[in-house]
Amino acid sequence: MTPQDRRNYPRTIILDSGAEVNLRQMTPADADRVVAFARSLPADDLLFLRIDITDPKVVAQWGRNLETGSTVTVLAETSGEMVGYASLHLNEVSWQRHLGEIRIQVGSRYRSQGLGRGLAGEIFSVAREHGLHKIVAHMTPEQKSAIAMVERLGFRTEALLQDFVIDRAGRTRDMLVMAYDVMGLNEHLN
Repeated sequence: MTPQDRRNYPRTIILDSGAEVNLRQMTPADADRVVAFARSLPADDLLFLRIDITDPKVVAQWGRNLETGSTVTVLAETSGEMVGYASLHLNEVSWQRHLGEIRIQVGSRYRSQGLGRGLAGEIFSVAREHGLHKIVAHMTPEQKSAIAMVERLGFRTEALLQDFVIDRAGRTRDMLVMAYDVMGLNEHLN
């Protein structure tokens, strides 16, 4: 990847609805904004998050991960309001250092407008910059719209793990592991 291929921030994308959304990299100083965004999400969205981003201590740890470079997060904002994010969590296990995990969350008012796709494109670029070979997404089979979105991007099911996660209500759920080879992503973003 040449320096000209790298994403520059802040930058603006246009959604399918015509709305302009500004993208920028998250910093630890954004912790309060992330918590406020998380608390504005519907309860069902929070059921399946891997970490409790409504908890300021958890988001502070996320900020520390940004500082160490183990996580890269792109925030989406419009009119000063956070409306979504995408994160790439780099794998520090040496035999899985070629993998990264993608996590995307879009606010209710901005769904079905291409924001998730735009954020995914940003994270795909970050993954290529880091030399990753594969991006992995974890979700439950009940997350039908999230599954449909990542399938449209070219992700395919790798595994279904029985009772592998426990939701905020204490119920066990199956976990779906989906992955994509980073080297072929461009054809799915155009």
